[in-house]
Amino acid sequence: MPEDKTKDETDAVAAEALLLPQDVLLSAGVHIGTKIKTRDMEPFIYKVRGDGLFVLDIKKIDERIRIAAKFLSRFDPPKVAATAVRLYAREPVAKFCEYTKATPILGRFIPGLFLNPLYPGRIEPDVVLVSDPRADAQAIREAVKIGIPVVALCSTDNDFTNIDLIIPTNNKGRRALAVIYWLLARQILRERGEIPPDGDLPVPIDEFEVKLVEKTQAQQENI
Repeated sequence: MPEDKTKDETDAVAAEALLLPQDVLLSAGVHIGTKIKTRDMEPFIYKVRGDGLFVLDIKKIDERIRIAAKFLSRFDPPKVAATAVRLYAREPVAKFCEYTKATPILGRFIPGLFLNPLYPGRIEPDVVLVSDPRADAQAIREAVKIGIPVVALCSTDNDFTNIDLIIPTNNKGRRALAVIYWLLARQILRERGEIPPDGDLPVPIDEFEVKLVEKTQAQQENI
């Protein structure tokens, strides 16, 4: 029917306008959520699969990366703190900070890191980016106490308590996290004018991905 054709054409145009080709995003699983959905995340959910997993809307993921990048690009780069307690988020966050000059907080978040003036490693950020609101809860609590905004990667099972801006995505998958942080870094550099509007990072997405096998081998060789 003509209406269907028009809708298909509209969807095709929208897919072409994504920050990365749709097949790349889908193969990375950025849209795959969990079997739990919160009321907060309902607007970002596209459908539920036969196996019970909720699926996020690719277009809304793309939109939110653009919005978050525009927001984060307004801050002095070292004043952007990016946290990653979970293992799979650590390498993507480390690379994100390397290219955007943000401040990485990898592994366990030490209580008082934002709050304790006597702690020698204290950080005083103007905004915090967290990889998982549940795993990075301490960073959110301290961000709220010092009154700075929180940007968070949220899956279908997260709520928005104390979060100012969310990026809906699979925040547990190794490849998905690499893609999201690579895209966010690239978009921030584009917003700052540090690379052209169609420019790319000097490294591929693979460089943002945790390579567990290589790390395990290196650790064994050092024993």
